[in-house]
Amino acid sequence: MPERYVEGILKYLADRSYQPVKTHQLARQMGIAQEDYGTFREAIKRLRDSGRIVLGERQALTLPEPGKRIIGTYRANPRGFGFVVPEQPNAHGDLYIPREAAGSAMTGDRVVAKVTKRGKRGGEMVYSGLIVQILDRGNNRFVGVLQQTEGTWFVLPEGGGFTSPIVIKDIGAAGPKAGTKVVAEIVKYPAPGDLPTGVIVETLGPSGPLAVETLAVIRAYGLADEFPPDALANARAAVDAFDAKAIDGREDLTAQTVVTIDPPDARDFDDAIGLAHGRDGRVTLGVHIADVSNFVADGGPLDAEARRRGTSVYFPRKVLPMLPEILSNGVCSLQEGQNRYCKSILITYDADANVAASRLAETVIRSSKRLTYTQAQAIIDGREAGCDRKVAEVLREMDKLARRIEQRRLKAGMLQLDLPALELVFDDGDRAIDAVPADDSYTHRLIEMFMVEANEAVARVFDRVNRPILRRIHPEPDTASTKQLSTFVRAAGHKLPRNLGRHDMQKLLQSVKGKPESHAVNLAVLKTMERAEYSPMQIGHFALASDCYCHFTSPIRRYPDLTVHRMVAEHCRGRLETRPPEDLSELVKLGEACTAAEQRAEDAERELNEVLVLQLLATKVGECFDGVVTGVTNFGLFVELGRYGIDGLVRFADLGDDWWDVDARIGQIRGERTGRTYRIGDIMRVRIAEANVARRQLNLVPEHKQ
Repeated sequence: MPERYVEGILKYLADRSYQPVKTHQLARQMGIAQEDYGTFREAIKRLRDSGRIVLGERQALTLPEPGKRIIGTYRANPRGFGFVVPEQPNAHGDLYIPREAAGSAMTGDRVVAKVTKRGKRGGEMVYSGLIVQILDRGNNRFVGVLQQTEGTWFVLPEGGGFTSPIVIKDIGAAGPKAGTKVVAEIVKYPAPGDLPTGVIVETLGPSGPLAVETLAVIRAYGLADEFPPDALANARAAVDAFDAKAIDGREDLTAQTVVTIDPPDARDFDDAIGLAHGRDGRVTLGVHIADVSNFVADGGPLDAEARRRGTSVYFPRKVLPMLPEILSNGVCSLQEGQNRYCKSILITYDADANVAASRLAETVIRSSKRLTYTQAQAIIDGREAGCDRKVAEVLREMDKLARRIEQRRLKAGMLQLDLPALELVFDDGDRAIDAVPADDSYTHRLIEMFMVEANEAVARVFDRVNRPILRRIHPEPDTASTKQLSTFVRAAGHKLPRNLGRHDMQKLLQSVKGKPESHAVNLAVLKTMERAEYSPMQIGHFALASDCYCHFTSPIRRYPDLTVHRMVAEHCRGRLETRPPEDLSELVKLGEACTAAEQRAEDAERELNEVLVLQLLATKVGECFDGVVTGVTNFGLFVELGRYGIDGLVRFADLGDDWWDVDARIGQIRGERTGRTYRIGDIMRVRIAEANVARRQLNLVPEHKQ
């Protein structure tokens, strides 16, 4: 069936790192088995016949250039512009939509965009678009505060996606009061110049409290906060059937010393680690991951719900789990002293921390100790008295191994951004009162290194047996992005080649460490990179300097990991050879759905954090803080308050009486009259002028307004 390759071919050709090749070379790059080559060629022929791929120079395969119009899904950016993600991939990719060209389109809308050529940049044609038609609305429900003006009730949607007031009819005497946060559904979209009308479908409560703001974000992003009855029944049945004493043909590792290391407030422990010594200085790292696939049958009601959610979502004081807590906090949690089923990857290292061998196994383990990151670090540092001797010895050996692994990976080109995480501090009423740097104990890095090694080792197993799985891919940055980064950092006084590679980026990040411009440069490097995503394509992971990577270590909270665990079970039970070949097109679609779910979760988590920080800063209007310039636009500067991890806008009008020339290429503005310049990375002392929670906007002015 050629159809099983169609989406995979298009996905591969759409990747920015793809260099046009002929059919047989493409098949080799995509890992197509020789016996499947005929079916693969038929898929190529069908795509060529339909015009979805074309032959370029020397008969190499490529995607067509954009046509005069594109149909796709609109994605708005908080800064005003947006992109149309085309339904039919083309050689250009997503279409840029300027702020003034979006019309009334909102994120998620299916639209028609007129395509305009803007000229060449770096030898490549640059396009922009104008949305000329909205085919389908992606969302007709919005969260906002109910208000009344001159007898008219309306809801002003929160956030930056849709800003038009929604007129509400027939509130009624028993309806919600002004100032109440509600969910409004649009029932009539407006003609040009008019306002939409809608009805209230849910009352959330008064604005402000954490519980209400959390629920508002949940509703705004369409996240599931309840499990359907059949999924819950499925989970209970799986728990009832579990016998903690049964080995069930698994490798018994219950006598080994293994530990879990997690945040202090964690309730689901899905990974445990252990270490065993061998001969010739070799050690074997055991990464043991809760065997969720044993409890979630493929295709059942619980699996369908987990697939729909795609991921767990983590808010302050609340989690929306991918799986019911009876599983995630119960039999799938590697609790101290309890026998638990695992999928394990056992990796043997030589004295230089190079991988000498690895194998997968279905196991039973018993966690010897549940530790927090700070507790584990204290034991490693010798500051924790009374710890079990075996646990302490294992932890110290793990610390040594993790540091050697880190050095090996850094030498290979792994990138480490210096963008410290922040944690909000809450009072007894669940209101954010401060933000503090998150714990940075090396044990965080220790776990990260071991999980990265495990994910890579599992992916390599399936490479060796030539079976596609849902990988975690991170494409290389495109040439235009690296040139722009190089131009920016050279303008800031750093000598770098125009086309940056991984090692060049490493040197750059190291050179700015501890300097005022460090944060801005790290942000610039981050913005240069593509987003990581889920796909069966063999593209590798740029930031980790890995040519073969997947997600295996968190099946409790990520659906892609669960799919990999099912393939691990087939491998361990010797059933891969008789298993039918995977449908690459279905894997591509699943990867896209999981990537979208991850993005939605991250956006929701970020937005709630922004709401809470803005609530906090609303109490500090008039106070001054040091910030760093992180962006320049044609209407002002974006300045990040590092203490709170949030951007604010300083408008040109507040910089003084001048005409400002903007050079976005090097991230600088210059006053024509005064000659004053402001550049990305500059430190600026600013005063909070306004914290607009509803609009998610922070307005700043210089401490001494010019």
